[in-house]
Amino acid sequence: MDIAILLILFCLFLAVSLPIAIALGVTVLVFTLLYSADVGNVTYISQNMLSALNNFPLLALPFFMLAGGIMETGGLSRRLVSVANQFVGNCTSGLAIVAILACLFFGAISGSAPATLAAIGGVMIPAMVKHRYHLNFAAGLMTSAGGLGVIIPPSIPLIIYGVSTATSIGDLFLAGIGPGILTAIALIVASYIVGRKRGYSGTGHKFRLRTALLATWEAKWALAMPVVILGGIYSGVFTPTEASVVACMLGLVVGFFFYKELTIKMFIKIVVDNGILVGVAFLMFGTAVSLSFLVSVMDIPYRISEFISTVTESKLLILLVINIFLLLVGMFLDPTSANLVFAALLLSLVKPLGVNPVHFGMIITLNLAIGFVTPPLAVNANLASTMTGVPLTAIFRESLPFLIAMFIVLILVTYIPETSMFPIMLLRGGY
Repeated sequence: MDIAILLILFCLFLAVSLPIAIALGVTVLVFTLLYSADVGNVTYISQNMLSALNNFPLLALPFFMLAGGIMETGGLSRRLVSVANQFVGNCTSGLAIVAILACLFFGAISGSAPATLAAIGGVMIPAMVKHRYHLNFAAGLMTSAGGLGVIIPPSIPLIIYGVSTATSIGDLFLAGIGPGILTAIALIVASYIVGRKRGYSGTGHKFRLRTALLATWEAKWALAMPVVILGGIYSGVFTPTEASVVACMLGLVVGFFFYKELTIKMFIKIVVDNGILVGVAFLMFGTAVSLSFLVSVMDIPYRISEFISTVTESKLLILLVINIFLLLVGMFLDPTSANLVFAALLLSLVKPLGVNPVHFGMIITLNLAIGFVTPPLAVNANLASTMTGVPLTAIFRESLPFLIAMFIVLILVTYIPETSMFPIMLLRGGY
């Protein structure tokens, strides 16, 4: 009964157009007042919220968000696109492949799907249209490829998952390498098939080693940043939280002094915009952690687990049901909210089945990356529609081949743990 009350309260507050963070907080408040004898008073819940926010790894969230904003406006995206274009631009669907690779590289800096879409899409969508790609196709491709920003490390949803479930963020970043590359390959294959069918030829500029090397040299600072950030984490030079600060400092140095495309005025705007986003994210985190506390105190995970075990004990079926559930959740909640509300709960269901928390983090992240494309929320699709003027229905239609490709990767990662866990296995001899 208490599970139903929680869900009804949360859905009710969402239905009256309360922001998600406020809806979570009011749900916690009302539920606490109704069940104070079981869960404690409001003061206790508030203290629980504050202690959750007093968390060192959580500092990585605002700094990586700030780093993504700095790099988006500091000239990195244009140079990454130029490098990819020199190497693969003349293939069938060449510019589509360039866009996917550029999203992969930029995602290894920003950690955000909308930021990746905005930074790379702003350059690639006009370029594709100029070379006779249909605008709807370009918007659909960029909507899907932008999701690479949250799969490849460093990823903001992986940070949220790691903090919410007390899972190593460094291990999660390692685990994101395989699925990120697999997703990029799957998107490239899908774009090649569609491009060959529609006659999307290359740019006409043949590959020349000297030109490619010059473009690579011009983009050396942009290409070096993910190497420094991820290399520093995996070599133990700094923690993921410290890496987020390093990313900001590198972005400022490159933007101000090397590329000279970042100005004080632009930087102030980035700080203000990200400050608003961070404030909302931290409020959401605090209220969601309080909700998770209520859920655990009421033994809801245990009861759900008991119910599932009466239906089936098959690990394969349970993972399938969770995937379907997460795909539905991704249609209505953004990855931050979904992670905060459901990550710890779902992990408590699969842990007894022998599912590694790091592997499960990648399952959740891939599901929620698909949610950037699927309606009604579809953050990336809405952003792409705003950028291009293409109707949402057209974007959803053009995104379908890329969604199928992402579904295939999701199934592979779900049922073949080594696709995400192999870097950890190489470093530690097992997981």
